[in-house]
Amino acid sequence: MHELAASGDVLRLILDSMYEGIVLVDAKGHIVEINQAYLKLLNMERDRVIGRHVTEVIENTRLHRVVETGIPERGQLQRIRQHDMVVHRIPIWQGGKVVGAVGVLIFESIRDLYEIIERLQEHAPQVPSARPETERGSEAHQVRRAYRIDDFLGQSRAVLDLRRMARKAAQTPVTVLITGESGTGKEVLAQGVHFESNRANGPFISVNCAAIPDSLLEAELFGYDEGAFTGAKRGGKPGQIELAHMGTLFLDEIGDMPLSMQAKLLRVLEDRQVQRVGGTVKREVNLRLISATNRDLERMVEEGRFREDLYYRLNIIRLHIPPLRERKEDIPLLLAHYLDVTCERLGKPRMHLSSEVVERLLAYDWPGNVRELVHMVEVLVSLCDSAYVRLDDFPPHLHKLLQERSSRSPAITPSRSPACDAVPGPAVGSPGAGARERMMQVERELIEAALRETGGNKSLAAKRLGVHRSTLYDKMKKLGIS
Repeated sequence: MHELAASGDVLRLILDSMYEGIVLVDAKGHIVEINQAYLKLLNMERDRVIGRHVTEVIENTRLHRVVETGIPERGQLQRIRQHDMVVHRIPIWQGGKVVGAVGVLIFESIRDLYEIIERLQEHAPQVPSARPETERGSEAHQVRRAYRIDDFLGQSRAVLDLRRMARKAAQTPVTVLITGESGTGKEVLAQGVHFESNRANGPFISVNCAAIPDSLLEAELFGYDEGAFTGAKRGGKPGQIELAHMGTLFLDEIGDMPLSMQAKLLRVLEDRQVQRVGGTVKREVNLRLISATNRDLERMVEEGRFREDLYYRLNIIRLHIPPLRERKEDIPLLLAHYLDVTCERLGKPRMHLSSEVVERLLAYDWPGNVRELVHMVEVLVSLCDSAYVRLDDFPPHLHKLLQERSSRSPAITPSRSPACDAVPGPAVGSPGAGARERMMQVERELIEAALRETGGNKSLAAKRLGVHRSTLYDKMKKLGIS
């Protein structure tokens, strides 16, 4: 408790300036800090709350469970004093262990949330959840779900910066190259860019260049006219490039595209026209190209295995997705999300991971990235019969895998949650740091986060922080924030 309480009066001042109700508990579930907004809701005095177990103060709380499991619970409903509220429960990690948790009341009434959703629906353009099938469409390439950029989950600095860059890319018409290892979620990010662009109402056509034999790739991309080859469909067939007209063409694993096709793709990008195999008519196409690869295209260019001119055409905006082993602070959030999704899909009651399981998974290096994490969650949900998944529930092959490919320690670095700007992960501070230095770090994180979320608008940032604009200016000057 002493480590969390050491932040002192400055932390209390910051928390009391927030509009949202905020409570901080230690590793045993005892309350070490609570702000005035929460106290007002509970109709209690601070002296009667500090030091008590959270279950004695807040009804229907799960903060003590979050401390036990290390799994964040975001956007959950909680009934307090006959009102349904929306809350976040965020574990605080330090040195590979959970040392506490933060609870944040995002909406004091569920009606507030409904009103915000209604306002968004009034002003936001309608985004299709799936591209409707047409007579020209290929069922294999229909998008069954419309991912948004925020669906690329994570709270690490790398992911926050990646989502910020992706939003910028969505507002431009230029080509985008997404790089990253297999299983990192390149198509999710590509869909997010498409569905937040001005082409959102157009088609999103996805083609995996590595999954189609070279002999069929040209017909798949460019289509063909009747009689182009033996077995050609009567009347011909449009290619995926043609189907992407007024939308986005996503070419996954473009590093596997043969050189002959690279030249033809380059011509399409330059002329904005496509000609079917066996045809003579050129058709105008207006599309946005997003490509992705897990290969080193720069090295392939040097080795003559990828066209340099095409590479420069593709690499206008570069979005690199780091592997999961380099952003381990995202793992608890990903585990929580896919655990809920898998339980719902398999029709099982909601399940939780024990803290020992989370620590073991944090130590694993995840060579298959998010795809492997999803698979592992599905295995655990399928095999476990209790509400809590423990190490004993792991099948032998997973035990062996975790032992062979795990580091000595989880090596997780606390990071702020993008949905919980009020109390970022680093609020606990680093070992040996003084209270004053830690609080300056807290203030800096708060202000920088607010400025990022408001695009540098200081007035909006001050409103978001719940302070006067002049106060924000003074703090920025003191902390050296330009």
